[in-house]
Amino acid sequence: MAETGNKLVIKNIGLLLSGALENPILDADTLVAVDGRITAFGKEADLDTAQADVVVDAKGTTLSPGLIDSHVHPVIGDYTPRQQQINWIDSCLHGGVTSMISAGEVHLPGRPKDIVGLKAMAIASQRWYENFRPSGVKVHAGAPVIEEGMEEEDFKQLSEAGVKLLGEVGLGSVKAGDRAKEMVAWARKYGIQSTIHTGGPSIPGSGLIDKDVVLEADADIIGHINGGHTALPDDQIVCLCEQCSRGIELVHNGNERSALLAMRTARELEQVERVILGTDAPAGSGVQPLGILRMIAMLSSLGDVPAETAFCFATGNTARMRELDCGLIEIGKSADFVIMDRAQHAPGKTILESVEQGNLPGIGMTVIDGVVRSQRSRNTPPATTLPEIV
Repeated sequence: MAETGNKLVIKNIGLLLSGALENPILDADTLVAVDGRITAFGKEADLDTAQADVVVDAKGTTLSPGLIDSHVHPVIGDYTPRQQQINWIDSCLHGGVTSMISAGEVHLPGRPKDIVGLKAMAIASQRWYENFRPSGVKVHAGAPVIEEGMEEEDFKQLSEAGVKLLGEVGLGSVKAGDRAKEMVAWARKYGIQSTIHTGGPSIPGSGLIDKDVVLEADADIIGHINGGHTALPDDQIVCLCEQCSRGIELVHNGNERSALLAMRTARELEQVERVILGTDAPAGSGVQPLGILRMIAMLSSLGDVPAETAFCFATGNTARMRELDCGLIEIGKSADFVIMDRAQHAPGKTILESVEQGNLPGIGMTVIDGVVRSQRSRNTPPATTLPEIV
């Protein structure tokens, strides 16, 4: 792992993806970051690249904002007892993921379900991922699963303690739409963002959450609208996209056909800015280090979405929906990047063509807060060309 001082310069960028749907490809070959934030990008001749602490030669490859996984279930550190797996977050970094959002720390053995206990666990989870970032990955955690008996004061206390997320509504004892609506409103009042479980049961204790409950609860994110794992019927998915203005989250651990249906419906509604991507891992089907890349390739190749647009689903869309300071190539944003190229011997003349044919790119480097965190990925197919620290 290479450490940087204050100034990072990445030059010879062949393709710069912005993460922004309104302008997904930028006309630039160089990017400068100071103290972990983007300060300039454009043509090298026009930028101040002198006195850099680290210079990366991208060698004509592609730079994108780091990918964001909108739906994970972390536990503690870089370990999950669900699959007895260590270093799963580091593995996801090798799949280009630089930020993760917890949808609830539900896999902790003996997870407390009393109100004092669940609040204590949420605050502790928020703290330990704030204090410890596995391989540099930003894990936004501390997402309590709401239970019957909670009152407005509980949400106020959680917010004052730094909790900014609710775990999936429906994973606990609150399953009725009217009760969920009341608690989601309390959360929103105190600046806590909510996600609702959508579809059939995922773990023991969870249950069916259908469109009527989702619509009544009015959570900020329709969590795994394509099921986690079991999706709702097609007409209910279409209804949710049409009748609700909230985030449409598509996950790897769901029904892929249903994900395509939801994405196409959002496109027909001219609301693709609502589409965000997650893995819903760790879960019964394991951890997918390349899950976000696989979702991008699947939606692009089978959903006829330009690859540069599909990358926005996993970067700028999520950052805007989740109010993060990354995910976009903009002055002042966090210098969180993934540098990648067409995989060796993959069809398609360019990385975008290759992804549009369903192929994964090869990752050559990740950067978080202006620091190089990983180089050639141990998980993706090898990139045709690798960037180099000069």
